[in-house]
Amino acid sequence: MPYLIGFIIALFIALTGVGAGTITVPVLVLFLGVPAAEAVGIGLMFATAVKLILVPSQILRRNVAWRTLAYMLAGGVPGVIVGSLFLKHLVTVGSQNLLNALLGSILVTTAAWQITNSFKPLKANADPRDRSPLLACLMLPVGAEVGFSSAGAGALGSAALLSLTPLLPAQVVGTDIAFGFIVSLIGSGAHWFSHSSNTELLLQLIAGGVVGAITGTLLSTRVPRRPLRFALWVWLLILGGQFLFNSYQAWAVPRRDAVVQARAAGLK
Repeated sequence: MPYLIGFIIALFIALTGVGAGTITVPVLVLFLGVPAAEAVGIGLMFATAVKLILVPSQILRRNVAWRTLAYMLAGGVPGVIVGSLFLKHLVTVGSQNLLNALLGSILVTTAAWQITNSFKPLKANADPRDRSPLLACLMLPVGAEVGFSSAGAGALGSAALLSLTPLLPAQVVGTDIAFGFIVSLIGSGAHWFSHSSNTELLLQLIAGGVVGAITGTLLSTRVPRRPLRFALWVWLLILGGQFLFNSYQAWAVPRRDAVVQARAAGLK
């Protein structure tokens, strides 16, 4: 089963460009029953492995704007460390239900935002001014989101680059992939040392993911990307809603039972 999941996730990454962490975490939690914190760590490591294949080709094509990337990392690196530490704190204090609710909220928000913007063409910024220094501030919360949920680097990073820099679309994609690789690498290291990982499951996902990435690359010119991305984001929106519903049930049921018991005790 993990091999198949890794294959499917990597296939969709190759066909749609949607980040590995965004897909991996809800699938592992809802379908394999992996604890949320462990799923985030695996998602970051899986994203690192997948993007390791993509980054060299972007560098060879000169699609990485190194100065802009440096500004992104100035905020993204501290952010991913803070996000990872916050996730570790929630696990330490046993706030699993709160963690699921926060992950669901992030997934729903990201999916809704992507659905809203899914049919907008990828265009370079019409403003010729380079406002790259602002990225250092904007990437701090993005990095924190990556460290906490393994999601967000691709969607939010691309939006910031399009808005604040005069980079061409190919440079936006290449710079964002490099940014996502580095923050995922740092975040996965933080999760690895906190012992919130499952090496066997990760290797099975990567093994299936290699085949999926190759298959998706071969099919990418034959499959329309935008309709598939739209369908995928709708599915992830539903999964995020499932996270929130499960979290609400876990919060509401014990309280409802406590009320029923108190009423029963009062009738005696």
